[in-house]
Amino acid sequence: MGQRRCRLCEKHPATSHRKKQARCVHQAAPHLNNTWSDTLSLENENRCRLLLEPNLKLYEKSSQGKLASILVTLCCVGGEPAFLFTLRSSQLKGRHKGDVSFAGGKSDPADKDVVATAVREAREEIGVTVTTDQVWGVLKPLTDKAGTKVAPVLAYIGPIEKLCFKPNPGEVEEIFTLSLSHLCHPRNRGYTHFRMGDKYSHTLPVFRNGKHKVWGLTAVALSQTLKMITPS
Repeated sequence: MGQRRCRLCEKHPATSHRKKQARCVHQAAPHLNNTWSDTLSLENENRCRLLLEPNLKLYEKSSQGKLASILVTLCCVGGEPAFLFTLRSSQLKGRHKGDVSFAGGKSDPADKDVVATAVREAREEIGVTVTTDQVWGVLKPLTDKAGTKVAPVLAYIGPIEKLCFKPNPGEVEEIFTLSLSHLCHPRNRGYTHFRMGDKYSHTLPVFRNGKHKVWGLTAVALSQTLKMITPS
């Protein structure tokens, strides 16, 4: 597809990942310290795997309805935990174009399960191969406005500096990371209250970071993940 490959470089952590530029990850929020490093410890990983293990059964009988998966991508930038996001292409159709999201999409008949869907979508969208041993598990289902059951699949892909991305320019406009410390800081978190007519309807989380505002279903999946991996 005419995509350019590049080895991520620690010397240029803020390089934008636009279609016409070199394929590097943009560090949208500063990574300040190693306060959150225990999140990536083997002990915490095993704890999360045990918590997530029962959830896979929730998707076994989902063949009756629409099903999709997203890859909630935990990574490491300069030794600090972070999450990897994509900015959806503004050329896409639909109301989600230009939104911040995790790689993901609808289930394919050839997919073995929701994990396979998330892994395949990540490979197709950002060119990263995620192995099964990197997957910690699946969170409880979310449902989007179209009634599709969405499976948030949590995976840790390791140090971002060692990865090479090949984003699909038709789907991805930019790839960037937000550190765990940034996402957990109160000033970067908020809530949006929705109304149905003149009555309160529901509240959803939002993560503020300039143009990289994380909201909607992506914010819900992120919020649930943060509660699990950082219980304190």
